[in-house]
Amino acid sequence: MEQSFRYFALDATADFGGEIARAGGYALAKREERVFEDGEYKVRPLETVAGCDVYVVQSLHAGPQTSADDKLNRLLFFIGALKDSGAARVTAVAPYLCYARKDRRTKWQDPLTLRYVAALFEAVGTDVIVTMDVHNDAAFENAFRCRAVALTAAPLFVRYAMALDEKKLCVVSPDPGGVKRAQLFREALEKACGLEIARGYVEKRRSAGAVSGDLFAGDVNDATALIVDDLVASGGTLLRAARAARLQGARRVIALATHGLFMAGASETLDDAAIDRIAVTDAVPPFRLASNPVLKKIDVLGAAGVFAQAIQRLHRNERLDDLLAY
Repeated sequence: MEQSFRYFALDATADFGGEIARAGGYALAKREERVFEDGEYKVRPLETVAGCDVYVVQSLHAGPQTSADDKLNRLLFFIGALKDSGAARVTAVAPYLCYARKDRRTKWQDPLTLRYVAALFEAVGTDVIVTMDVHNDAAFENAFRCRAVALTAAPLFVRYAMALDEKKLCVVSPDPGGVKRAQLFREALEKACGLEIARGYVEKRRSAGAVSGDLFAGDVNDATALIVDDLVASGGTLLRAARAARLQGARRVIALATHGLFMAGASETLDDAAIDRIAVTDAVPPFRLASNPVLKKIDVLGAAGVFAQAIQRLHRNERLDDLLAY
């Protein structure tokens, strides 16, 4: 007998959670969320979950009304309530996973915050954690002892790049840490379009919070440069890479970043003429750019279908390999 299925989307991610439900063709289960006068919070399922395979969506980016910490706590509380109510398996679907960038020590006595977040998920009984394009796949997988699934937005960006109908493309990594990500994307794009695609790499050095380095290696002359990254926050890394590619003769520069955080100052940075277009997914909606002119340069790609496929396959215990890191 197939295990009963339940799918929940918490208030802070209700819109994207609804899109996943529509893409997957399943109903949203009912729940109650309450915020009390003193700021404390309660959440409970309003449908039977005993013996069920349960999926809960909550993207853990900050804003627009709720902090990343509040979203994380509320997701953890709900997972605990589901397990206490007898859920057989609970999968946390966090399209954006907070604290994933703090995966290693860079200073004396630095915290390993991703590992602590993993311990919190495990403490409340999480069976599976699903996210998309974390900063470091290996660090993410090693932080969790429960099953950790890192989906990729690469198929979305491959389709986007093919629709550009460009004859000469160059896939660029904006820093040393992204070389593998850019390489795998370039291989996927080559396979999809049947063309040989050039590669590029931009130097990056960080000292006392200041970023420098503009050395460019690769063949980008008269090409459309595709700068591939997991996220865009201030936009400084993308702009530095775009300018380096332009100096080497790039005809167009397009940034492909899964998560568009667009923090303070990003709109001014990304408005620079060195960047022609920016493609992001809706795993984090671009709410910080509301009514900003730079929105005209941004293409938002729907990621709900990727998550819907992953949820369906997890429920059926089917393979996920074509949805994972490229």
